[in-house]
Amino acid sequence: MSTKKLWYGFAAVMVLSFAVLLYYGYEIYREAPPIPDQVVTESGKVVFSGQDIKDGQNVWQSMGGHQVGTIWGHGAYLAPDWTADWLHREAMYLLNYWGQRDFGNDYDDLEREQQAQLEARVQKEMRTNTYDKATGNLVISDLRAQAIQEVGKHYTGLFMDGEAEAHLREAYAIPENTIKEMGRMSQMNSFFFWATWATVTERPGQEITYTNNWPPEELVGNRPTSALILWTGFSVIILLAGIGWLAWYYASTKQEEEPVDVPAVNPVSGQTLFPSMKATLKYFWIVSILMLVQILAGVITAHYGVEGSAFYGIPLDQWLPYSVSRTWHVQIGIFWIATSWLATGLFFAPAISGKEPKYQALGVNVLFGALLVIVVGSLAGQWMGVMQKLGFVENFWFGHQGYEYVDLGRFWQIFLFVGLFIWLFLMGRALLPALREKTENRHLLTMFLIASIAIAAFYGAGLMWGRQTNLAIAEYWRWWVVHLWVEGFFEVFATVIIAYLFVRMQLIGSKIATVTVLFSTIIFLSGGILGTFHHLYFTGTPTAVLALGSSFSALEVVPLVLMGFEGYHNLTLSRTGDWVKAYKWPIYCFIAVAFWNFLGAGIFGFLINPPIALYYMQGLNTTPVHGHTALFGVYGFLGIGLMLFVLRDMNLNSVWKEKYIKFAFWAINIGLLLMVMISVLPIGLAQTWASVKYGLWYARSAEFMTQPFMGTLKWLRVIGDTIFAFGVVALVYHVFGLAFGWSFEKDSSEA
Repeated sequence: MSTKKLWYGFAAVMVLSFAVLLYYGYEIYREAPPIPDQVVTESGKVVFSGQDIKDGQNVWQSMGGHQVGTIWGHGAYLAPDWTADWLHREAMYLLNYWGQRDFGNDYDDLEREQQAQLEARVQKEMRTNTYDKATGNLVISDLRAQAIQEVGKHYTGLFMDGEAEAHLREAYAIPENTIKEMGRMSQMNSFFFWATWATVTERPGQEITYTNNWPPEELVGNRPTSALILWTGFSVIILLAGIGWLAWYYASTKQEEEPVDVPAVNPVSGQTLFPSMKATLKYFWIVSILMLVQILAGVITAHYGVEGSAFYGIPLDQWLPYSVSRTWHVQIGIFWIATSWLATGLFFAPAISGKEPKYQALGVNVLFGALLVIVVGSLAGQWMGVMQKLGFVENFWFGHQGYEYVDLGRFWQIFLFVGLFIWLFLMGRALLPALREKTENRHLLTMFLIASIAIAAFYGAGLMWGRQTNLAIAEYWRWWVVHLWVEGFFEVFATVIIAYLFVRMQLIGSKIATVTVLFSTIIFLSGGILGTFHHLYFTGTPTAVLALGSSFSALEVVPLVLMGFEGYHNLTLSRTGDWVKAYKWPIYCFIAVAFWNFLGAGIFGFLINPPIALYYMQGLNTTPVHGHTALFGVYGFLGIGLMLFVLRDMNLNSVWKEKYIKFAFWAINIGLLLMVMISVLPIGLAQTWASVKYGLWYARSAEFMTQPFMGTLKWLRVIGDTIFAFGVVALVYHVFGLAFGWSFEKDSSEA
């Protein structure tokens, strides 16, 4: 296939995909669950106002938001899904009230015919949409207002200092007095009610709720919709068709590959190390330190699952609550992975052009200082927010926004956004001389620049929501950042830079590298851009989002099926010549990326992505199975591999000791696999059974999660986590040894 046609294909995919993404974004704005001006009873009593709901959303965000349980299935998995939990408790209050009034018994003690009668009544009570668009009021019965008050009392005791809820606080790792003021607590209850109302209230003129009947709850008639089942079938058909087509394309073009004669010596052995290239070394030191801090935060977070208020007897939650440790664990992971990729770009940009622009080293150093300020400042602000030391406005700007992966305050978001454009400026000016040369690498460099522009620009999606934006709309833009920025254009950037590294080393031809990168980008983005919608099935979006998300997320899996070929190709490259063996461990990291792309992003991703699967699995531990194996397995190993590539090129004359890097590579891979296979995945599958049989509320409840066999599965995670942690320590030891000398063979030459 010609390069020109591939560029046309790339442009078409970008234009059409984003047109659809933006159009249905508009539909999400238009059809988002409405926030009423007032919630009033039929007798005219005001229960709470729309402003209470909005302020309650800010209270929820300030305590950690997604890092304390989940809303609409998104967030952390130790505490309940608050919408599923509230829904069940509210329904049970109504059923028990009617059961006592009409039959003299609680609902659970009634005959099945009597239960069915009450279920029909509660479904009519809760599913009927009584929001009046003209007045802006949501009208509820006086009995339902009583139910809201009773459920609110439970949550007040849970998040404040209720003695009856102390055992639940321990199970959910929620510190006593997480919410310190009764006014704030009442506001958060208002928000929880509204978010739950959206899950059970039918859209006007339809028989499905605002969240497509999620969560599963038979009592209120929340069952899988026909559209959900239909599009699950289509997604499987699309997956099979895509695999067949890609296999045919791969077989038909395999003979077009150019034979490459591997040079006798490393073509880059005589490269000049410019000052700006040397200045990137400290970035990788920070990457290594952040990895250690992330692992420590992960150990603390995981331990809260078995000892909810302490760390081996130390009351750690008083100073470092679960919501903070988990926030830091996730946020630091994104920081070090992004830092590694960005530093790699800064290192290779001058190397590619063979020229260093004036003051480039100064720019690299200034950007490094900004990075440190962002990391330290945002983490400190998140702690202050969760500890309730900031007001609503201050928390939004400097504290904890409460949205997973984009938890940092708006000020720090803007700071990072500006920093990314400084990085883009440094990249562009360094690449410009090479782009002006009409060489066969020009197409590859152009794609490199496009990916760099996308990395800087698409983080701006995180600035599109405000302090009190409707949650359905905030979720839409949040996934632009998480899916398109992290999972999308960073991966394109990595694909291009890896291809260019191999071209530069003359291990693959420029033409085949260009065609492969363009084709891979087209295939990946064809599914990836609109595949963003698979995160939004149940977040207050219209049915069309479910249809598009299920279809295009299936296409995302298609290229991952052939990851074995990429892994084998990289393994072959590592054995092509004596000098190539110096790059063994960076290349092995790319092989690991192929493995985890297939298993973590492919198999574990498709395990939860079809609508009928996600209907029961959303918010369960099957999601962190995919999250850990895709985020660390794919993007983490890409970051490690790129870091090792740069460190290798910084000193080509010395021979690395293999002892620690070899142990690190295998320990990290084996530890990650064991963590998932003997702990997190079995927990998630057990929860799935409970979700299907009893409902999501039960699968996330303390009653289910504190059973002895679940405790055993949680403790089994120690095996994989320990091996993994030792592997990371060994990697960091090796990286710092490259600076201080202990990672080199004694008889190797000085750099």
